[in-house]
Amino acid sequence: MEIPILYEDEKLLVIDKPPGIVVNRANTVSEKTIEDWVNETYHTTMDRAGIVHRIDKETSGILLIAKTPEAFRELQRQFKEREVKKTYLAIVHGKLVPEEGEINAPVGRLPWNTERFGVVPGGKEAVTRYRVIASEAKQSLEIASPSERSRDDISLVELYPETGRTHQIRVHLKYINHPIIGDYLYAGRKVSRRDRAGDASRVMLHAWKISFIHPETGKTLAFKSPIPDDMKSII
Repeated sequence: MEIPILYEDEKLLVIDKPPGIVVNRANTVSEKTIEDWVNETYHTTMDRAGIVHRIDKETSGILLIAKTPEAFRELQRQFKEREVKKTYLAIVHGKLVPEEGEINAPVGRLPWNTERFGVVPGGKEAVTRYRVIASEAKQSLEIASPSERSRDDISLVELYPETGRTHQIRVHLKYINHPIIGDYLYAGRKVSRRDRAGDASRVMLHAWKISFIHPETGKTLAFKSPIPDDMKSII
């Protein structure tokens, strides 16, 4: 497993997770995970191998890993207190109006399908701000059958999650009727199948930027992950 490293010192590690790799081990996961890679590479005995937060299997981008228990606790505190600033990049269906806004809707597990989340009464508070970078009416994805091709507005969107609920960005974009291209859980079966028959072999979501306070020095660190080639080809 080759994992690009964006930054490393004695206290922490910032990696650029490729899409298609699960972050944490679980009974339902049989393939090698980021947690396995950290344990093998750094021989850590820390809980969750020091992985401070999570991103979905198909999501690419920045992931923070603590090397010491002290750094782990401090970075977790920063996430809990919403001091960590994250920016995601997504390619979505449709043209968002207004082009800047905030989605404030509670997110929880769906009672009738425990693999999925949604905006549900009694869910946990979830807030996502967004800004449209570009929108275009175009044949969004080249797919195999010409009869299935359609013209569709697609948008490139920056997203700033202020909370960190599971599938939050994906659920919120679905909630405002602009699901992420390639999202097999939330874009709808027909739409996601069409997406994945073309250029979008995964959910087009990327953990693009992050800034936080170094747990030892107190200095602000900021990192940006290169946009993956599969997203560039659609952009």
